[in-house]
Amino acid sequence: MLPDGDGIMLCQQLRESGQTVPCMMLTAKDSETDIVLGLEAGADDYLVKPFSVLELRARVRALLRRSHQREDQQESRLEFYGITINCTTREVIAFDTSLELTAREFDLLLFMAKHPKQVFSRMQLLEAVWGYSYSGYEHTVNSHINRLRAKLSHCASTADLVKTVWGVGYKFSPPTQAINH
Repeated sequence: MLPDGDGIMLCQQLRESGQTVPCMMLTAKDSETDIVLGLEAGADDYLVKPFSVLELRARVRALLRRSHQREDQQESRLEFYGITINCTTREVIAFDTSLELTAREFDLLLFMAKHPKQVFSRMQLLEAVWGYSYSGYEHTVNSHINRLRAKLSHCASTADLVKTVWGVGYKFSPPTQAINH
């Protein structure tokens, strides 16, 4: 028992608030009903007392391993404002429409989407997306941004996601409430 509530309520509150931290219940409650309630409340594992330290350690390692796999999967996709960027397959889906982006356009969109609202100069984008060894003109960025905007403009309300900050560069600016990593 916890001092000001029980583990099931705490776990439910964590999950309802959007927390995805690993949660293991360690309890003396051993009925099938209690176990099912704990797992349905959002616990990732349920261990009944008494238990061995070896079993606890093994379960914690397994829980952390699964947690890291989930994080890796989440990091392989960005979702915002009706657009999904799949980093693994290098696909962009905007409002159920697949966008045909060049490799450089994809890299540019991905880099900016990973840093929403941050303003980048053309030189910063060249270094981040093209690499330090790129010795081309800064205006190459303008061309790629224009093509990216044109491709995004075919999908409802997405053309304005990449904004120009006059005299500085560009920023990726989805609506604040729509950012969902």
